[in-house]
Amino acid sequence: MSVQADIQRTARQKFALPGGRHDRLVRVLRVALPSIIGALLAVLAFSPFSNTQEMSFVLAKDEVNLATERMRVGNALYRGEDTKGRAFSLSAGSAVQKSTADPLLRMTDLTGRLVMDNGPATLSAGKGTYDMKTEKIRVEGPLSFASGDGFTLVANNVEFLLKSKTMQSYGAVSGSTRVGTFNAARMTADAEARIVRLEGGARLQINQGAIR
Repeated sequence: MSVQADIQRTARQKFALPGGRHDRLVRVLRVALPSIIGALLAVLAFSPFSNTQEMSFVLAKDEVNLATERMRVGNALYRGEDTKGRAFSLSAGSAVQKSTADPLLRMTDLTGRLVMDNGPATLSAGKGTYDMKTEKIRVEGPLSFASGDGFTLVANNVEFLLKSKTMQSYGAVSGSTRVGTFNAARMTADAEARIVRLEGGARLQINQGAIR
């Protein structure tokens, strides 16, 4: 065996001795390798987002409020009380609120149920808006009102105030009651007192035998 081989074997033996450089290297790698692997995985995970050509954005509250529709609800139901503390409810097939700053709900298939001194009453409309601040319904098309004692009123271009049980027109109005049909430039009505007032070119066609 050559002298050179003896030297190499002696060096390997020293390297493998307990507490030698081999042991120190193993201890260092045992700590360093997991850290290196973790850093490498992190780089691989986030590298798709590091391209400077990609677009990024931050979603803030101001941008949320500018959304096209803030809230959409199916089969919506709202409950409240009138000026006398009597309960009423308003239901709709759908309701849309465009933003939190807008108190209006755009509603379809509206149905209202009201408690009145002369019994329960209902109102219905195909489409309209409900103002949550004033509790007023503005109808696009005809609104039908019927009280428990037989009083009925159908009118176009009207607003119904749930708190006071009153109705008013916001344009030329036409409609009908049990008495007959009418049209006028303006109309106000007290649903509980069953009083309808027509103003401005009012015309009323009375049904024969309706008034007794």
